This record gives sequence, C-alpha cells and structure tokens, in this order.
Amino acid sequence: MNLHEYQAKRLLAAHGVPVPKEFPGKNVAEIRSIADRLFQEGAGALVVKAQIHAGGRGKGTFNNGLQGGVHLCRSAEEAEEKAQAMLGETLVTRQTGAEGKQVNVLLVAVAETIVKEFYLAVLLDRARELPVVMASAEGGMDIEEVAEKSPERIYRIHVDPAWGLLPFQARKMAVWLGLPPQLLRQAEKLLHHVYRTWWESDASLIEINPLCLTKSNDGEPAVVALDAKISLDDNALYRHPDLAGLRDPSEEEPLEIEAARHHLNYIKLDGNIACLVNGAGLAMAAMDIIKHYGGNPANFLDVGGGASQEQVAAAFRIILSDANVKGILINIFGGIMQCDVIAQGIISAVRDTELNLPLVVRLEGNNVHLGNEILSRSGLDIIRSDSMADAAQKIIAAAGRAA
Repeated sequence: MNLHEYQAKRLLAAHGVPVPKEFPGKNVAEIRSIADRLFQEGAGALVVKAQIHAGGRGKGTFNNGLQGGVHLCRSAEEAEEKAQAMLGETLVTRQTGAEGKQVNVLLVAVAETIVKEFYLAVLLDRARELPVVMASAEGGMDIEEVAEKSPERIYRIHVDPAWGLLPFQARKMAVWLGLPPQLLRQAEKLLHHVYRTWWESDASLIEINPLCLTKSNDGEPAVVALDAKISLDDNALYRHPDLAGLRDPSEEEPLEIEAARHHLNYIKLDGNIACLVNGAGLAMAAMDIIKHYGGNPANFLDVGGGASQEQVAAAFRIILSDANVKGILINIFGGIMQCDVIAQGIISAVRDTELNLPLVVRLEGNNVHLGNEILSRSGLDIIRSDSMADAAQKIIAAAGRAA
C-alpha cells in the first residue's frame, strides 16, 4: 500500500524526522487559506505539489496543458491560481502511463533554501535477506540511472534486525555523504529515525528524494526530508489499523480493490487472456507460458489454495469486468482443494455470469478425473486440456478467433 507524500512525511515526522512546514488541501479555498497563513507567518515562498501515487510529478503535464505538478509560488494569489489549474485535473508523468492520474489533493509547503540534495532509502535486500539503508549524493536524480552508470556513488549499509542501525554505521554514512561536521550528529539521528519508521511501520520501502542540506534565513544549516515515498507491506496492515486507514482507493485499480474484498490476489495487466490460477508460482508459470506461445496475459489472479465456489464466481466477475479480455485460462492444481469442487465452482460461475468468451480449463491433482467428468457432463462450451502448454496454445487460438 502506497502513501501520499504528505502522509509519508507525517509518518516520518511522528518518528522524529525533520520535514518542512506544510499542509495538505483538497479545494481551492483551503489552499488559499493555507497559503495566506504561511505567508503571514513569514514564509518567503511556497511550493505547491500535486499528490498522486507516481514519481516524476515536476516534469509531468496536466491534461489542460499546465506543465509540471510542482510549482514555486511567491504569493497566496499565485498559489490559488495554481490550485485552480491543478485540482481535479489529470496529471501525466513517466510513471502514470498515458492515462495519468487525477489530482485530488495538493500539498502546500514552505520553500526551503537548498544547499545540497541527497538520496536516502530503506528497503529489504531480498538476496541478503536483510534491511539495507542506501544513500547517494546524487539526490533528485533517478536512482536507477545512478546505480547503472555510477554504482560507486551509492553507499549501502546492511542492518542486522536484532540490533537495528548502529550509531557507527549512521555516522559513516553521514561522513560519506560529505555533510558538515556540525551536522553529523543531527544526520545520525535522522538516519536512525528513518530506519525506525521503516521497521516499526512494516514498510517495504522508504525513499527520501531529495534529502536536503538546507540553510535558514539566519544561515543555520539543517538536514530535512523534502520529499518522501513510503510503501507499506499489505500483509502487515492488520498490525497497523491507523496506517491502513490512510489507503486512497482513488489511486488504486478498482478491480484490484474488488478482488481484495474477496481475498483474491489480483493484478490487472494489459493483455487479453485472463488467467485464473491457484498459487502464485503456478500463476506466474501460466503467464509465462502464455507469453511463450505469443499471447498476452490480462491479469495475475491467484484464488489461493482453498478457494470457495463464491470466490471462483467473484473471480469470474472481476475478469469479465475487464473489457480487454477475449478468453479465459483456468489452471488449477488440486492439492489442498479438490478438482471436483473447483469444477463445480467453474460451472456455477459460467452459468451465473452467462459467460460468452472462450474458456480453457486445465485441472491436475486430487480428484482430477472426477473434475474433468463433471466439466464434460455440464453441457457447457468448455475447452479442456491436460497440460499447460496445450492449454496456453488453445486459449491463444480461441481468443484470436473471438477478437
């Protein structure tokens, strides 16, 4: 689950990480009120930032022609003008795809005087099976590009979860970044707070880009998180009902939300052959073999090891809600679940949804012969298959005819 920038920075601030003075707003009047208050309190300039779950906002384009989802404003009137042009409009960035995302919230922040930008992230190194803290002096840039072209510019610290980020590790990273000596203690604390936020929130990723060395009006330096991205582990949200409440359904695929309601693992893709499979590995294999034979999967859909008839029916409804789908492949291994039970669920779902698309079913495992017999006796137009390769070729051909 992704958080908006303003939510991410609130969470970081609650753990002691310095962030700019800022407030979110959902309408023009609210943005104007926030801007008036911040200018009255002495702000020299404000930054108005579109809040969507995508990067590259500053270089994005609105569907009304406005360039950029991040704007520096030197008056409350200018902030109000930008809010009118941004709220309710669609912002297209390199991460949103051509369809873009609608902007429903803006963040108004006091503009900091930036001396130097850095990159900071905490995530899980799956190869080492350890948390890793990453930093680079190339803040504001695409970290993937830095990693590819100049890997030596990225500093990594692997953290033992039993001990957490140790003081000497944080100090080494602060020194490596080239921070002024008087800020090393502050930077050490910030790194600890960021890691603690990641650990205590069950986050999969915290990315601060840029982390900035700033200068106040009286010349005092500070290290501040100017932007932040946090992704939370969905599987741990039951431990964090307060964080689960931050979910923004408008930023998520509606079919994925519906699937979650039925405890189905579903991810929408761009193809035209829907997959209904039990088990994530089997689902990946089904998608791979569809691609291997020239097809294009429309989704990842794992109904789990003990799917009920109701869940199978819900899976069918979700699949059929995707207008791009021209055929359905069901690939089931009856380990925990029985093939005869899943066959009954398939028949019920086909009848309930009045399916008129090609359907290929491959069953294997417990009670497979009984399951295939039930499908044969149903009188429904179901194409049966005994292997994944054969099933993939059959559904690709059938979907091509149906297109």
